[in-house]
Amino acid sequence: MFETFGPTAWAIAVTAVLLTGISKGGFGSALGGVAVPLLALFMPASTAAALMLPILCLMDASGIRAYWGKWSKEDLWATVPGALCGIVLGTLAFGLLSDRALKGVIGTIAIVFVADRLFGLRAKLKMNHAPGRVAGGIWGGISGVTSTLAHAGGPPVLVYLLGRNLPKQTFVATTVVFFGFINLAKLLPYAALGLFTPDVLLTAAILAPLAPLGVWLGVHVQRLVPERPFFFIATAGLGLSGLKLLWDAFK
Repeated sequence: MFETFGPTAWAIAVTAVLLTGISKGGFGSALGGVAVPLLALFMPASTAAALMLPILCLMDASGIRAYWGKWSKEDLWATVPGALCGIVLGTLAFGLLSDRALKGVIGTIAIVFVADRLFGLRAKLKMNHAPGRVAGGIWGGISGVTSTLAHAGGPPVLVYLLGRNLPKQTFVATTVVFFGFINLAKLLPYAALGLFTPDVLLTAAILAPLAPLGVWLGVHVQRLVPERPFFFIATAGLGLSGLKLLWDAFK
């Protein structure tokens, strides 16, 4: 597959992986769903999701090491079981959807993601009191579904975690471990669906060195790089890719 990549495709792939790593390492995975919509512009959506999963697992390993022991066990127990159920539902949908339908779903998720960033949807959903385990299970389940389809599980679980008012490091560490569990759990259903072709794995291996680099950048520059410019550029790219995927799905 990588033999057919032109300069533009490689530039988009590198950008997608680095943005994902920076987001996971320093911004609580708030833009972890940017990669699949970008990659799906020049490859089947299912291939884009499969390509990113091993890379995400490498990022998770780097992130867990960087934030070792700083996560909230209570919040992981509240969210991970629901997310595992969501992965099952997402896998069933993944196996039933055509590539055009999958592009439509991923494009829709991308647009909702952008609307969340622009209009503060999560802030409007924030509870007046700290959410409990039931809320954690529900939002974790939604995160499991969207994570399986497009590796875009960040916004749903962040609705819950932001309501918990965790210290910054605890918040980031908890998201890192949450997605570590979830991405590891997705390996088996992706393999069962036959998504890990030799070409996909080889291309993932070529891009893999960027995974720890992106996480390292996120960990070290979160205090130096203003959050607004980073999210503006990444959100604009996500929105444009989402619109293009919706156009491809319905044209």
